[in-house]
Amino acid sequence: MKSNVDESICYPQPQTLAQRVAIANDFIQRFHFPLPLSVDDMHETAELAYGGWPERIYIIDQSGKIAYRGGLGPFNYHPEEARAWLEKKFGPTHAGNPEANAKN
Repeated sequence: MKSNVDESICYPQPQTLAQRVAIANDFIQRFHFPLPLSVDDMHETAELAYGGWPERIYIIDQSGKIAYRGGLGPFNYHPEEARAWLEKKFGPTHAGNPEANAKN
């Protein structure tokens, strides 16, 4: 994508786990990503176990169990359900509301 080139966020396809971790760490630092992030191994174990095609949202709880499994998209894809689960567990968020974010 042109925007990726413009922002210097293009990377060669990683060949090692260390390269994947370096790219993930760069993402976290550049975008101040506030949530824990996991990196799949080079055998794509997580993708094979949890990959949802065409679209699906999973929430994995602190014990590593699936806490929320969204429906298959596009017709049963409801991100608002995942948001409601997260808000129930962690409290409301002001994401997408610039006025609320300015107050925090």
